[in-house]
Amino acid sequence: MYADGRPNRLARWLNALSEWQYRHGILTLGGRGVTLETRGRGSGKQIRLPLVLVRQGGHRYVVSMLGTSAQWLRNVQADDGRAVLHSPRPEHVRLVEVPVAQRAPILKRYLELAPGARPHIPVDRHEPVERFEQVAADYPVLRVQTD
Repeated sequence: MYADGRPNRLARWLNALSEWQYRHGILTLGGRGVTLETRGRGSGKQIRLPLVLVRQGGHRYVVSMLGTSAQWLRNVQADDGRAVLHSPRPEHVRLVEVPVAQRAPILKRYLELAPGARPHIPVDRHEPVERFEQVAADYPVLRVQTD
């Protein structure tokens, strides 16, 4: 559903439905489902998409399942990490990239929580955390900080 890192028509429809549900608190997956709102780096328009929030070690994280070239990630980076998370209340946050050496346990937890991401990350969620270290550089993890 994500040829060349872009969602096809079905993925766009499913993302729009999930985003709306998360933003309105209808389906939050136990607090894991959030809507990320960021500003398009070219258009300046607000862009919303559904993400799975990982809570671990007292912190919150989001993961780019499509890797370093995901458009939402590039938008967040261009806006100095500024974004809004809706779950369902809006929360202004700063997303800070986690160093590669710290990503593996978060990626493992992410795959446990986000079944839709499993086809995109080439490690089975049951593998030991050391296996996630091998792909950690390819999948950005961002820590959520309150603005």
